[in-house]
Amino acid sequence: MQVFFSEEHRRHFPQAELNGGEFVTPFERPSRVEYVLARLNERGFAPPVAPGAPDMAVVRGLHDAGYLEFLEAAWDEWKAEGFAGEIIAASFPARRMQIARPPRNIDGKVGYYALASETAMTGGTWTAALSSVASAQAAQRAVASGARAAFGLCRPPGHHAASDMYGGYCFINNAAVVAQMFRNDGADRVAVLDIDFHHGNGTQDIFFDRGDVFFASLHGAPEDAFPYFLGYADEVGIGAGEGATVNYPMLPGTGYAAWAEALDAALARIKAWGAETLVVSLGVDAYKDDPISFFKLDSPDFIDAGRRIGRLGLPTVFCMEGGYAIEAVGINTVNVLEGFNDA
Repeated sequence: MQVFFSEEHRRHFPQAELNGGEFVTPFERPSRVEYVLARLNERGFAPPVAPGAPDMAVVRGLHDAGYLEFLEAAWDEWKAEGFAGEIIAASFPARRMQIARPPRNIDGKVGYYALASETAMTGGTWTAALSSVASAQAAQRAVASGARAAFGLCRPPGHHAASDMYGGYCFINNAAVVAQMFRNDGADRVAVLDIDFHHGNGTQDIFFDRGDVFFASLHGAPEDAFPYFLGYADEVGIGAGEGATVNYPMLPGTGYAAWAEALDAALARIKAWGAETLVVSLGVDAYKDDPISFFKLDSPDFIDAGRRIGRLGLPTVFCMEGGYAIEAVGINTVNVLEGFNDA
């Protein structure tokens, strides 16, 4: 399986994350991918290939133009306002406020486009986000050219990024871009399977009213887990997309038996729906020791999960998402890939 990865991810390394009422070192940090790279090397994967420049036409087709302009200019505007620290959202358009008018002031603009306050931006965030989606796109092109599967080692991740909103460490929705590329290449039906512990609210948002991309997510119940306000089982799509979204929210303490049952159900739905290609949002934060998860999967479980996904028999692109037990993230990520390869 070919791996695509850009060193430009290092340009995004905020020093602060608001968690539990205090500022901590962000859980999403550059060392995550270093552990994945080391494990890929240990297990005999070919060296990763650096992607070229991203195809922005696809990105612009999925993300709001004003949102992308904001991401590109945010750091310069932030500094021009005289702010000394990293970009962190502080004011949000709450209920019954004007939500159709982005403010002119950068402080208000940040809150307008932010999902929450946990995700900071720096001067290198935009460049890193572009390199991340470029890795995903390179993986898609490999599969479109005949490979059974490819892995975009994407950082920052993408599945929380909606059409006009960043958060959950995400800025551009890599998995959604890959799905759209498959559609552009002629696939009538594409499926996105999100196995990250946190609900892929951004991917759901982008495809919720579309009937050509199926979205399935296994995640912590929104009553108990970020992003809290999406991911309920009764969210099934609207309009042309009705029936093309399926959510499997699960409770604190969920172990592999129950999780695998949900995975099998999702895979059965994808097969019955008639997907021609598959995009996997590969988060491994369902791991038992992840600091911001409450599932109880162990490392060998990820091998079995990969096998189950592989048995679906679809051309597949994996896009890296979450996983914050730093020393285990490489093992768990590569376990999924090796399980898939063995299927």
